Formats: sequence, C-alpha cells, structure tokens
Amino acid sequence: MEKELNRRHAYYNDVVKQALKEKFGYKNVMEIPKLEKIVLSLRLGKEKDNAKTFNTAVEELSLIAGQHAVVTHAKKSVANFKLRQGQKIGAKVTLRGEKMYEFFDRLVSVALPRVRDFQGLNPKSFDGRGNYSFGVKEQIIFPEIVYDKIDSVRGFDIMFVTTAKSNEEAYELLKLMGVPFKKV
Repeated sequence: MEKELNRRHAYYNDVVKQALKEKFGYKNVMEIPKLEKIVLSLRLGKEKDNAKTFNTAVEELSLIAGQHAVVTHAKKSVANFKLRQGQKIGAKVTLRGEKMYEFFDRLVSVALPRVRDFQGLNPKSFDGRGNYSFGVKEQIIFPEIVYDKIDSVRGFDIMFVTTAKSNEEAYELLKLMGVPFKKV
C-alpha cells in the first residue's frame, strides 16, 4: 500500500523540481534543492524561572509542531543574565519528512495569512548557505492554539534548512513552494 503524499510534497515533486531544473540547468536530479528539515526554536527570557509558564510554552510549541519538543539547556553560566549551566532555557522541534511538509503547508496556507498587517517575509534572511530563518511574534496565529487558554503571547523562530548551495537557489525553491516573500 503506497502512502499518499502531502499536497505540498506532491506539488514539489510535480512542479517545483521541473521548474528549478529548467531555471538552473541541473543535469542530475540529485542536484535539485529540496527542503531538508524545519526547525522551530523557542527561547524564554525571564519566563524560564517559572516552571508552570515554561511547561506551558513547551506544550504549545509541541502542539504547533505536531511533535514533542525537546527542552534545551544552557551550555555556560552567565552571571549577567542570572543563567546557570544546565538550566532550562528553551525548547526546539526538528521536523522532517511528511510532518515537515504538513507543518509547511499549515504555516504558508493558514498561519502566515493570519498575521496582522502581513506584508510578506523578508527575502534577505538567508544565511549564505541556502537556509532561511524568520521569527513569529505570536503563537496565536496557529489554529491549534486556543486563544482563551493561553497565559501570555510569545514568539518563536522558524528555520528552513535546504540542500541548496546558494541563497538564490534557496529563494527560488521557497518562492516556488509558496512562501510569501516581500517585494524588494
């Protein structure tokens, strides 16, 4: 029994691969850039000391991602930030495969259009190696979060890791996949 692909994954296979191959002139199909993983990371500043708030934030991130979040710990002690080595400071989720495409679809189709005064994502947020990062200011843009049950509005970072070798290739990949970039 063959598993059915997510609609974004199927769109990538049917349309995006061919468009990228034509634009950049790839000779081998393995050269065509693809989305490798999506990483969601959450850092808690002053909220890190409150256990209830910390657990709620981690649960919300897990709910948004559809996968259990891993708690991150401080690597070093920093006295100015009242931070001790080994202390819980945030959480992260790494999505791959079909869960990644499912999250990508929800993000582009549902969550980003719900952002107030949304003009598009900044196309200059690439890291030089084909990866793209941006921040979400409010977790309430995701339909999984029940507005009446949140204790505070908090944001998190999203990073698209691609196999592209340059920013131009990654930009074209994400644009073809449906990421709404700002006109520069």
